[in-house]
Amino acid sequence: MTESSIRYSPSSNLTYRSCVGIGMRGLKLISLAILLALTNLPEAWSHGDQPLSKIAIHKAISALHERAYVKASPEILGMKGQSTEWVALEYGSPNPSVDDWIGVFSPANFSASTCPEVNPRVYPPLLCTAPIKYQYANYSSHNYKDTGKGYLKLRLINQRSDFAFALFSGGLSNPKLVAVSNHVAFANPNAPVYPRLAQGKEWNEMTVTWTSGYGIYEAEPFVEWGRKGGDHVHSPAGTLTFDRNSMCGAPARTVGWRDPGFIHTSFLKELWPNALYTYKLGHRLFNGTYFWSEQYQFRASPYPGQNSLQRVVIFGDMGKDEADGSNEYNNFQRGSLNTTRELIQDIKNIDIIFHIGDICYANGYLSQWDQFTAQVEAIASTVPYMIASGNHERDWPGTGSFYGNMDSGGECGVLAETMFYVPAENRAKFWYSTDYGMFRFCVADTEHDWREGTEQYKFIEHCLASVDRRKQPWLIFLAHRVLGYSSCTSYAEEGSFEEPMGRESLQTLWQKYKVDIAVYGHVHSYERTCPVYQNICTNKEKRYYKGTLNGTIHVVAGGGGASLSPFTTLQTKWSLYRDYDYGFIKLTAFDHSNLLFEYKKSRDGKVYDSFRITRDYRDILACTVDSCPSMTLAS
Repeated sequence: MTESSIRYSPSSNLTYRSCVGIGMRGLKLISLAILLALTNLPEAWSHGDQPLSKIAIHKAISALHERAYVKASPEILGMKGQSTEWVALEYGSPNPSVDDWIGVFSPANFSASTCPEVNPRVYPPLLCTAPIKYQYANYSSHNYKDTGKGYLKLRLINQRSDFAFALFSGGLSNPKLVAVSNHVAFANPNAPVYPRLAQGKEWNEMTVTWTSGYGIYEAEPFVEWGRKGGDHVHSPAGTLTFDRNSMCGAPARTVGWRDPGFIHTSFLKELWPNALYTYKLGHRLFNGTYFWSEQYQFRASPYPGQNSLQRVVIFGDMGKDEADGSNEYNNFQRGSLNTTRELIQDIKNIDIIFHIGDICYANGYLSQWDQFTAQVEAIASTVPYMIASGNHERDWPGTGSFYGNMDSGGECGVLAETMFYVPAENRAKFWYSTDYGMFRFCVADTEHDWREGTEQYKFIEHCLASVDRRKQPWLIFLAHRVLGYSSCTSYAEEGSFEEPMGRESLQTLWQKYKVDIAVYGHVHSYERTCPVYQNICTNKEKRYYKGTLNGTIHVVAGGGGASLSPFTTLQTKWSLYRDYDYGFIKLTAFDHSNLLFEYKKSRDGKVYDSFRITRDYRDILACTVDSCPSMTLAS
């Protein structure tokens, strides 16, 4: 066994490198590339560290040992067409330690020849990628330190390339590579996977977005779809992708970069309201071969104003988590998976979902977006999964975001805008409106300026003003950051109890157009206010509102899965209910006059807070403070 230090130029900014390969003869050179890939993983900007950023590969050395090994099986995954499968690892080390860990790399065969050259003056002059996940060697083999042998099961998803597993000693802070496994791959790594439904720009249009490894010069993407039991047609799909230069900074542009494959979107038009449709994703190769996904189904949206049972789920800040226990991210386990599980179990009683920002907390590690879309596949393939932009999707200095922080990890909105469809006029400006039966949703983008006089302010007013409240009585405002009211400690310490400058411009619009409920994420907990205007409760009722609200009920629903946010001990008159736990909210419109609001915890799906609104159309028309034009002597 020999050890050789990794060389790099300390004067260079090119400190992010990664390559991986196998084969004992060439293992040493190729494995050095792995080490270089992970050099100096940057810190994430979140309520904690992105797990991949904890690995200090800039200190790594090669310590390959002929008696160390990693064996992975099976080598071929997805033989029955599945896009997720478990892999068993057997590994051993002659010098085991509690700090030893396994890193999962994809693609598996990175080497100097496949890494892009960045600066020929820097040795080595190459830049690759980080592992997609990791786990400690003693995670499921508690006697590993004594025996030097371990066994681990990891869950892999189809991510358009093969995989290899590397055993490191020295912990995350001083890693030494001791062994690399054989390669593992899905039978068809290019297969169409992880469909995401979203409402189109018209009420009778549904969009389907998915990911594959087939570019436009290899195959034609399409969706085969039709009413259940009826004839099916093919609708073509557009294809998007992006390269490293589309990223705005590290780690997305450097160690966190991973080829995103191709993202396809098809528009299914002229749907019959409430009809049940089946669909599957297809790719026709230019040699005439077809590749298909499994079959999915969805129910078309109701006609705007239609009087029927309509159920909406809203939450923010869910993030992603790993079912195999790897990449434990800031105590996420098991908030994100619990929320996902509850939504899947109740999917037959959900019509549309809004995930209002901070989608997966990739923070510049692009592989995490694939893993998130896989996590929500059973949900997003069945009901429209509408998203909003949050700070962890958009914010980056010098890129036009309202906040100049680095929360996106260099993604600067590109991933969110490409991986998911929203019916915005310009997806770089992530605000939009969408109708669902008796609901009108006005979705704001808090990472762009919303103040009076801005383009977004004009959009918000038009969205609120243009709805016909006789047909769509339930008017809902959605945004990521808390533009209304919150008792979160950080807001309380600022003295604002809101995002600075949050409601100063918008509360006049909410009041004028009688917004029923405003929902926010960003704060990782649950809170509900009374109907409120200018810090004053406008209705003394707490659970059963009859007639005019006279204000807007503000709700924080950012407990989708990310680490929880504490509340201030100060008690405000407008705060009715607080919960320091994971959960989501559900709105159920029974008809034009009756709405049920429920807050459910992710741990068990039970209701822990609720209220009802009962009113007639005349109650919406009734004048309240600042909601009608001032009277004059003439009137």
